[in-house]
Amino acid sequence: MRATRFFISTLKEAPADAEIVSHKLMMRAGMIKRLGSGIYNYMPMGLRIIRKVENIVREEMNRAGAVEMLMPVIQPAEYWQETGRWDKFGPLMMRVKDRHGRDYVIQPTSEEVMTDVARTEIRSYRQLPVNFYHIQTKFRDERRPRFGLMRSREFTMKDAYSFDRDPAGMQQSYQLMYDAYTRIFQRLGLQFRAVAADNGDIGGSGSHEFHVIAETGEDALVYCPSSDYAANMEAAEGVPLLAERAAAKAELSKTATPGKAKCEDVAALLNIPLQQTVKSIVLTVEDEEKGEAGKQLWLLLLRGDHELNEVKTGKIPGLANYRFASESEIIEWFGTPPGYLGPINTKKPVRIVADRTVANMADFVCGANEADFHFTGANWGRDIPEPQVADIRNVVAGDPSPDGKGVLAIQRGIEVGHVFQLGTSYSQAMKATFLDENGKPQLLQMGCYGIGVTRILGAAIEQNFDDKGIVWPASIAPFEVVICPMGMDRSEAVKTETEALYQALLAAGVDVILDDRGERPGAMFADWELIGVPHRVVIGDRGLKEGKLEYLGRRDSEASNVPVTEMLAFIQSKLAGNQVAG
Repeated sequence: MRATRFFISTLKEAPADAEIVSHKLMMRAGMIKRLGSGIYNYMPMGLRIIRKVENIVREEMNRAGAVEMLMPVIQPAEYWQETGRWDKFGPLMMRVKDRHGRDYVIQPTSEEVMTDVARTEIRSYRQLPVNFYHIQTKFRDERRPRFGLMRSREFTMKDAYSFDRDPAGMQQSYQLMYDAYTRIFQRLGLQFRAVAADNGDIGGSGSHEFHVIAETGEDALVYCPSSDYAANMEAAEGVPLLAERAAAKAELSKTATPGKAKCEDVAALLNIPLQQTVKSIVLTVEDEEKGEAGKQLWLLLLRGDHELNEVKTGKIPGLANYRFASESEIIEWFGTPPGYLGPINTKKPVRIVADRTVANMADFVCGANEADFHFTGANWGRDIPEPQVADIRNVVAGDPSPDGKGVLAIQRGIEVGHVFQLGTSYSQAMKATFLDENGKPQLLQMGCYGIGVTRILGAAIEQNFDDKGIVWPASIAPFEVVICPMGMDRSEAVKTETEALYQALLAAGVDVILDDRGERPGAMFADWELIGVPHRVVIGDRGLKEGKLEYLGRRDSEASNVPVTEMLAFIQSKLAGNQVAG
């Protein structure tokens, strides 16, 4: 490719609405152009990267035995109504009507459509297992699109769907996809971590997320450096930090704590460790058919230095549809505004859930349900009935690992892939069955597997950049090599050697671009450092007089002089090294 026949549109400054590094650099490098809120044109430079990501994904999916097809962007509503997700998916899903008033979905994902294909095409156990995938545009109506391709409304995703005859087969298909994803991210040249995760709106049982490691990541990844344990914060198990409950030693006492509504302030006033305090969080669950009579308040208790895990909380039986209680509800049930709440002497009965650690605490401090007062010396059994116990907290670094093999650490990550064991949650809703060996109908066992193709671009940049611009892994860089001739229009020697090297690289199958725009060296170098091409060759009269060309790797601090006759082999060795590293 010659630069004069391509389209290069770099900017010195990022637009004002670009917030994070990847968004700024992709805009400056001319890879994306904003069309509307969360909607972008993929410009030629950016599209080359997307296609390279897609090729790696496609090769590994095919290698794993998946079969490619293509499902429509627009899907009839009735399929989503069959599974109940027409209502459940909420405002994230873009709904449209055709000229006849029929409802359609601009697909955010394709479980329903794929299940419909399976129920009409799969008849016998002999057709199983099978795994279909496609790479297609998706749309999710984010409330606040931001961060460029990291949280856009329109994006490209690879989603795959496996069908098996039994749970054991589903788990084998799941492992095949897990292994394929591992190979994909290795080939992309990214540092990543797979973690156990919550299934969320997709449904089903177990799942794993694949995260690109980056300090700017939105997700907290919990792992044990000395074992294989890894989970995202939503799914990470919080083990009890007290092995057993000590015997009560203190008397229950109502203690004045004027103006001290936070556990930290109470601990400081009483000169006790924060870990001796218990914080109260009040949730409301409503039965709409029963109105006020169907309202139930729950009191969740955490140690003063811990935070509530809302996902784990929602899995407690009875709390699937909870919301945080209003101040008026809290006053009605507890007799006091928030800040002094506790499990003793509530005004109206509440359901109490204690975190595992709180359940083993003794002589703790909690609110007295009276403004400016707390109870000290509170104990389970003696002062408060034994609570329902559940894991409801976020873990923190240094907690014991649930597998007993060390302590937990936390790092930030950007989710770019997710694999799910769906089981029969969709096949049951849509009556997708097959005939087993005995001719009896059985529900298909499903898995689904997604990769955010365009999101990978943003994640890769968040992990690979410097003060000059993007530093692409070689496998997905828009070009592997850029040739920068100095005065090609003025020097016949430079022009001759430039064309010779360019043609040699092309013949060797190297993805090379020749910058023949006639730009000044400084501007030319700045463009390619911003764009992030991994390998640069500079050809100038001065070097040619010595029989040398200048090579600079994007991560190198200093250039190297390479004999003209050896440059092709030198570049090939560099590219081969990149492939081994990836």
